[in-house]
Amino acid sequence: MSESFTVSGLVATTPRHLVTQEGLPITSFRLASSKRRFDRTKKIWVEGETNWFTITSFRQLAINSAASISKGDRVVVSGKLKVRDWDNGERSGTSVEVDAESLGHDLVWGTAEFSRTVLVREDPEEDEPDEGDLEAEGELVGAKRR
Repeated sequence: MSESFTVSGLVATTPRHLVTQEGLPITSFRLASSKRRFDRTKKIWVEGETNWFTITSFRQLAINSAASISKGDRVVVSGKLKVRDWDNGERSGTSVEVDAESLGHDLVWGTAEFSRTVLVREDPEEDEPDEGDLEAEGELVGAKRR
């Protein structure tokens, strides 16, 4: 099963960042997502059941999330949902994973400051940039959005 999915919740584990031997950056963490509801009889907000997800990001999203996300942060994740049954001989269960396509802080819970990532091309045969390229690059370097 693989479909588009969006979930918000609490980063429950310290994000783990690694780069494979092939050079692929990967960052993953566990996300706890609970739905709150208002109990009209008690007149209080109560926590519902907690759903647990393994969130995995790749490439530039992995690099940016490793630098931006910490345990305890509230985040919103969109990506492909994967639900898999597993059995290792001793135990069996179901894993629920999201291959993240987009990931960021949940601004319902706080504020954030955005810093644009500047991608540097390392192509030794690349021609000299023209004046328009330099102007566009200058706009991105050190650019921040508030």
